[in-house]
Formats: sequence, C-alpha cells, structure tokens
Amino acid sequence: MTKTILITGCSSGIGYDAAHGLKRAGWKVFATCRREEDCERLRGEGLISFPLDMADPASIEAGFNEALARGRGRLDALYNNAAFACPGATEDLPVGALREIFETNLFGLHDLTTRAIRVMRAQGDNGEGRIIQCSSVLGLVGARWRGAYVSTKYALEGLTDVLRLEMGDTGIHIILIEPGPITSKIRENSIAHFERWIDWKNSPRRAQYEDSLLRRLYQPKAKKDRFELPASAVTEKLLHALTAPRPRPRYYVTTPTHLAGVARRLLPTRLLDKVVAKG
Repeated sequence: MTKTILITGCSSGIGYDAAHGLKRAGWKVFATCRREEDCERLRGEGLISFPLDMADPASIEAGFNEALARGRGRLDALYNNAAFACPGATEDLPVGALREIFETNLFGLHDLTTRAIRVMRAQGDNGEGRIIQCSSVLGLVGARWRGAYVSTKYALEGLTDVLRLEMGDTGIHIILIEPGPITSKIRENSIAHFERWIDWKNSPRRAQYEDSLLRRLYQPKAKKDRFELPASAVTEKLLHALTAPRPRPRYYVTTPTHLAGVARRLLPTRLLDKVVAKG
C-alpha cells in the first residue's frame, strides 16, 4: 500500500525538494504551502498541494482534514518543515515579533503534531507512524542576529525530546532533522519580517547593522556559504528517517551541524561562545 506523508512549507527549499523527492520514491505526498498561488504552481508540477498556514489554526484544521480525506483516513508520516526567520539583535526584538514567529515555528507545528498523533494512535495495535521535525544547527548552538529563530528551534528541540520519551511506548517514532547551511530562500524571505519588526535605525547597534546584517540581507550572494549543501541532502536523511526499521532520534545534515553537536557536548560555555563568535 502506498504510504502517505503530509509536508508543510513546500513552496521552496527543503520542503520543495522533499515533496518531489518523496514522490519519486513512491510516497503519496501532500505538499502544503501557506499561499494558494504556490499550491497552484506545485499542482502544475504534478504534486498534490493545498493551503496550510501554520499561523492560522483554522487553516491547520482544514489542511489536516484535507490530507486525511485524500489519504482515506490514514497518515503514515508528518514532516513539519515550515518555518521562517526574523533577523535582528535580540534587544531590538519586539514581543510581537516573538509571538508571530513562535506561532508558526512552534505553536502551529505542535497543533499539527498532536492532530497527527491522534490519527496515528488508531493505526495498528500500538499506534503506527513517523513524525519528523525540521530543526536546525541553530537548535544546537546560538548565533548573533538570530535570537528569534534560535529561540523557536531550541524550544522545538526540547518539546521533541520530551515527546520522543513519552511516545516510546507506542509505535510512533519522533525524529529530529537538524540541517546546517542549506540552499534555500529563508534569508530572502526573512527581509519582510526584518523590515516589519526591527527599528534598526534607532538601535544602539545601528553601526553593527550597517557593517554586518544589512549587507548579509540585502547584498546578492557572490557564492554559497561555506559548507552549504543543496536541499537534496536533507531529503536523503528524511528518506532514511521514514524507511529505516529503527530510525535515529536525530539526523545531522552538513559539517557545521556535526561540529556544533560535538562542541555543545564538550566545550565549556565561554569557550563555545568564542568559537561561535568567530563564525
């Protein structure tokens, strides 16, 4: 029987590659996006696509129910990929900016996860299914200008660790994928959030914005970041997480993620701060 998977955030990058990659691998993929125009584009590429906005509880309910209807009541896997970034110095982040990013990156994700668990518990005597959460190297170590995004990924790591422990007595596997630098539009897409929320011109760090973050946001990239991999590198790990008889609790993607995992375990905090500060 063809297995079904619901993927969020499929308009570009990691989610887009995952949707096409899993379809080629024989999965029935429900590739969701926040905007209908992106869904229409994906449908033109042969994918099953419909809207699901992680910041809108009504959209989450409608999108999840659509996936169940198309899967005839069954859902074998959920890949929570949708997320965005709001760059800026942490002291310049309004509370509203944090509320907005947590709504998508954590609260909506948790809503969808618990809905999937209820369905998966009914599949098999002990429940059956896989839930994969897309975290980040920034869920392992922090980095300047990324306080909002880092805080959501740290929270996701903790929530997922506890969920994995609690679901250990079921047949539902809870898995984290932790990419490092991956080719995507997350930086480009973050500009609108930066412009909406960060009053950098009146910040005591204005000179630092001009020398660092503004250049990174607005100047075209001359080349890929060091160690950057294509989104297909994440899809490769996702396929293993979905098909391995005993999937790993965590999948690191890219060299920086492996290094960050080791550094966080072994280095004293002050030394780790120095390493991260040097980039």
